[in-house]
Amino acid sequence: MLNPNLEARLHQVRLRHQALVAEMEAPKGDFDPAQGERLGRELAQLRPVVELLEALERSESAAAEARSLADSEPEEKMHAYLEAEVQREHERQESLISELKLMLLPKDPDDDRDAVVEIRAGTGGEEAALFAADLLRMYLRFAERRRWQVEMLDSSPSEGGGVKEVMLEVHGKGVYGHLKFESGVHRVQRVPKTEAQGRIHTSAASVVVLPEVEEVEVEVNEEDLKIDVYRSTGPGGQSVNTTDSAVRITHLPTGLVVTCQDEKSQHKNRAKALRVLRSRLYDRMKAERDAELQETRRSIVGRGDRSEKIRTYNYSDNRVTDHRIDLKLYQLSRVMDGELDLVVSPLQQEEQARRLSGEPEE
Repeated sequence: MLNPNLEARLHQVRLRHQALVAEMEAPKGDFDPAQGERLGRELAQLRPVVELLEALERSESAAAEARSLADSEPEEKMHAYLEAEVQREHERQESLISELKLMLLPKDPDDDRDAVVEIRAGTGGEEAALFAADLLRMYLRFAERRRWQVEMLDSSPSEGGGVKEVMLEVHGKGVYGHLKFESGVHRVQRVPKTEAQGRIHTSAASVVVLPEVEEVEVEVNEEDLKIDVYRSTGPGGQSVNTTDSAVRITHLPTGLVVTCQDEKSQHKNRAKALRVLRSRLYDRMKAERDAELQETRRSIVGRGDRSEKIRTYNYSDNRVTDHRIDLKLYQLSRVMDGELDLVVSPLQQEEQARRLSGEPEE
């Protein structure tokens, strides 16, 4: 039931899987942890494909056996049972082949990476800052539900209890593959707490999600960096606001600037800022070499204007609308409480369907 092209690709996957297993089990001389991690990651990606292929082969064997018995079975009821068994196995094979086709689609190599998430208040003043804080809480709850680890990098609170901008790292399985759909302008429609007349206001916040990269993948030369240290601002502990622990790194060739002041230690802030800088440089490199997208990081969120929205959160109707796939969910409270899969899963499915059909990326 497999077409020749799919059969050939599955054969290549099986051979590569066997080679990886042999390499991982071979005695190690000088062990390279980075190489071991890359091989382990590739093996983990191929294993589900091989397991599906083995399930398909078992089903084909079961169907062939049932067919052989049915052809030689004179008793009518048993013959009908065996024919039904053949049909069930054929339906199972069709389902397995559909799954295999999905799994063999060219995968975004960044999907399994950790991510750097940046949230910034946009149009709407203090209400936009409050909405940015709500988005932050939504992502923190989503990470908690998925048992991801979150590390705060930098935050600028607003006077009214919101956030002007916040930056965090999220660590876990498949983080970027889930959060990448969040990049863009998020619009909220609700009655602000400061609105005495009960009028609905529209505000916006922008979100950027970048894949986190390893140090060896993006080389950053020290001579290309301008590093400033200064005293942290905002809420902090005993020493956060009393020592020059905050770090600002400027990448001179590109003009990219990263700040980090979350840690009491200057060295820890510097390490975190360098990780973010590598992610931004990687994102820039990826955009430049991707001829289909031709987008830089700046174009993801534009100016943070309400008209450039990817998603709208309407509180009066308890509705979330994702404008990219015309998805409307009347479950706003659940989404804001971290049940973000209600939105992310349809986006992932739409992406898979588009790639299966061969449609170009938008």
